[in-house]
Amino acid sequence: MCSIFGYCGKVKDRSAFDHAFSKTESRGPDNSRVLKAGDGLIAFHRLSIMGLTASGMQPFEKNGCLAVCNGELYGFKAERERLIQKGYTFESGSDCEIILPMYFEYGVGMFSRLDAEFACVIYDGRTDEFIAARDPIGIRPLYYGHDADGAVLFASEPKNLVGLCEKINPFPPGHYYKGGKFVCYNDIAHVDSVCRDGIETACRNIREKLISGVEKRLAADAKVGFLLSGGLDSSLVCAIAAGQSEKPIKTFAIGMSTDAIDLKYARQVAEYIGSEHTEVYMTPDEVISSLETVVELLGTYDITTVRASMGMYLVCKAIHENTDIRVLLTGEISDELFGYKYTDFAPSAAEFQKEAQKRLRELHMYDVLRADRCISVNSLEARVPFGDLDFVKYVMSLDPEIKMNRYGKGKYLLRHAFEGLDFLPDLILWREKAAFSDAVGHSMVDYLKEYAEKRYTDSEFETKRAGYSHAAPFTKESLLYRELFEKYYPGQSDMIKDFWMPNKSWEGCNVDDPSARVLSNYGDSGK
Repeated sequence: MCSIFGYCGKVKDRSAFDHAFSKTESRGPDNSRVLKAGDGLIAFHRLSIMGLTASGMQPFEKNGCLAVCNGELYGFKAERERLIQKGYTFESGSDCEIILPMYFEYGVGMFSRLDAEFACVIYDGRTDEFIAARDPIGIRPLYYGHDADGAVLFASEPKNLVGLCEKINPFPPGHYYKGGKFVCYNDIAHVDSVCRDGIETACRNIREKLISGVEKRLAADAKVGFLLSGGLDSSLVCAIAAGQSEKPIKTFAIGMSTDAIDLKYARQVAEYIGSEHTEVYMTPDEVISSLETVVELLGTYDITTVRASMGMYLVCKAIHENTDIRVLLTGEISDELFGYKYTDFAPSAAEFQKEAQKRLRELHMYDVLRADRCISVNSLEARVPFGDLDFVKYVMSLDPEIKMNRYGKGKYLLRHAFEGLDFLPDLILWREKAAFSDAVGHSMVDYLKEYAEKRYTDSEFETKRAGYSHAAPFTKESLLYRELFEKYYPGQSDMIKDFWMPNKSWEGCNVDDPSARVLSNYGDSGK
């Protein structure tokens, strides 16, 4: 990861800007640079991944223009060759050095050409104008706000903008900003026409596109590792990568020492694919003592996100402290495409598709946010193969009738796509998904709930939760997270749309906890 900041107007208090920018130095601990951009500033904290020499340091400058980009631009070498043919020269091996030449050639049309996870800010010195953009899923973070004089500010995390902006907003994924307006260049969830591929054709394409998505994310000048939960999604990513790597890949799993379901499955996957595997154990004391840190780094009060971040934060902390790995591949974004346990209750294919679109458009506030913050705060970079644009577009376009769970097994298409090909043992390929609270150890969530219960009496809970109008807390646990959130991001709850919960309008989904454990169809998932 890296950290970017664009202050698109006169900076009255440089020390306040420097302090704000320093809050995300962990995203880019290798080097920092701030350059004037007209009356404003463009700043960059660097985590060196591609083009490790000093020539890859940002902001990039060309023809009086500046650019900063937190991103991985896949296929950049082919684009760079096209630009060289047009007369452009390059000084580094950095993928992001193509940003300004692409802008000169294609203007804002460049963003729809990128196969990338990115957030960027461009200063066009020829017109004294700032342009910003974010990838279609929002895998790379970007936020914006305005100072007291109306100047717009763009930054990688909301913590950069606290104290500088009255209102902080997430930059909408798949949009660019120009001339004071946000313009959608790619609504990744929209389907132009439904793909009627049969199951076998669909599964072949799913397999080929996911393999391609993993392969392109293995390219790095820094060392790469893998988060392996033992669930289907991360296991597939690791299995594909292991098959494409000359040396054993390095995998990492975490859980409570007493009841972590997925640790044993992660171990089985690691043995099967021959990875160099590391297990990290977390204790009840670590969970509770890390809670405030996790809420602060996340910038959310969402119950699911906070719970799921405990293990991810601690395993990434261990990786940062004990290895020289810089890049981590993860298994996020599969559920939004192929379904959760609760989407088994979808009343129709149309409703299944509508829910998938909603989840995909809001993903940047939940699972993607979790992965970014837990990984980047530990000076690592996240790469998400299931978020490959070609893969996502294809799966979203498939007829939802074949994506619904009509097979007695969730995510059937994804499982069947790799069936009989020795990527994974059948035990893993066909294992029911466990809720995160079970996967890392169901006692972890119990500890958090017990801790929250002791913090408030029933009357205190009722009084305090009544003070919130947006996303009002509905359990003592959610109140605890909200109060910690407000401590660091006062009055900014609108950054998160609401609590991640099953669709309560569906029969069987009107529950008071986001965990799949409370659903009637959970069955053997937690074993």
